[in-house]
Amino acid sequence: MLNKLKLLDVPILFILIIFLSFSTIVIYSATFQTSYEGLHKTNLITFGVLFIPMIGLSLLDYRVLINYFSYILYGVGILLLLLVSFKGVNLNGSQRWISLGGFAFQPSELMKLFLIMALSKWLKPRGGLPIRLWPELIPAAILTAIPFYLVLKQPDLGTSIVFLCIFIGVLWIGNLQWKHILIGVTAVASFITGMTLLYFFQFELFSAIVKPHQLQRIQTFLDPLADPDRSWHVVNSIRAIGTGQLSGEGFLSGVFIRGGYIPYSYADSIFVVIGEEFGFLGCSLLLLLYFFFLYRMVRISMYTEDVEGRYLIIGVISMFTLQIFENIAMHVGLMPLTGIALPFVSYGGSSLMTNMLAMGMVLSVKLHSRPFSS
Repeated sequence: MLNKLKLLDVPILFILIIFLSFSTIVIYSATFQTSYEGLHKTNLITFGVLFIPMIGLSLLDYRVLINYFSYILYGVGILLLLLVSFKGVNLNGSQRWISLGGFAFQPSELMKLFLIMALSKWLKPRGGLPIRLWPELIPAAILTAIPFYLVLKQPDLGTSIVFLCIFIGVLWIGNLQWKHILIGVTAVASFITGMTLLYFFQFELFSAIVKPHQLQRIQTFLDPLADPDRSWHVVNSIRAIGTGQLSGEGFLSGVFIRGGYIPYSYADSIFVVIGEEFGFLGCSLLLLLYFFFLYRMVRISMYTEDVEGRYLIIGVISMFTLQIFENIAMHVGLMPLTGIALPFVSYGGSSLMTNMLAMGMVLSVKLHSRPFSS
């Protein structure tokens, strides 16, 4: 065990410690002199506690987990999502949580990791050969569609899109055939084109297809100033990040943050705090840190010849990449506003737990996979 501990990926551990420090500082700023003051301590403790299962998971052979437990965990995840549909806690108009002794747990977060494991297990027998339509692609799509639909119903569009990104990422590295890519791209492009035409030329039909809260977000995204009440969050986020300019307003000096103009500034909107108080330089440093973090995982995936290890890591990379892009894009007006956390920076126990367990699996690939022969 000591020999394994010595082989843990030091760059990833170092980056995670930087995330821990940065997240704690920014959450402290976001909650300073508010009713949420003290969450930075909870974040620090949660981060520290979750390091233990992350390291423990890294010491287990990930192939055992994928081969014997991936489908079981996937089934458990689906049952939890069904439980949310019937007995979930409704907060802010969304039924996404299960209450466990005063702790609100979000099963959709863990379902991301369970889906990655299930897809890795399903595509493993193909061994990297081109993926076939019926034996591999259609069943993999069904595995993805079930949690996608259950989470979309909550409603949680942001997380449901993450499932699609995981699906695409794993299929891509699994050697998806070009004809299937062409069919998929054509279908998506046709859907987007059709919905766009309906919005501009048959709005009544469009509004009958799209749910009211989704329509509201689309309209706010297309024209934030048309309805100041509904676009209040988005407009203030853009203004706050803009006021940060090059170097920011300074730690604990954000006018928009201090004035309470940014809802959930300690959680989903944490990037706005970074933009206002640390400016373009602070945001750039964070993005650079994310780049090295993702690049390191890419290097580990290139290091192994075990296909399930590569599928797993690319699934995790896809999950993080989409969440990073989506969270930042929605606060600068490039995407509609959705509820999704910024990985390792936003406050949130369920999200952080999933991220740390995912990193435990990635570290396990580094420790247990067979390296490419020279």
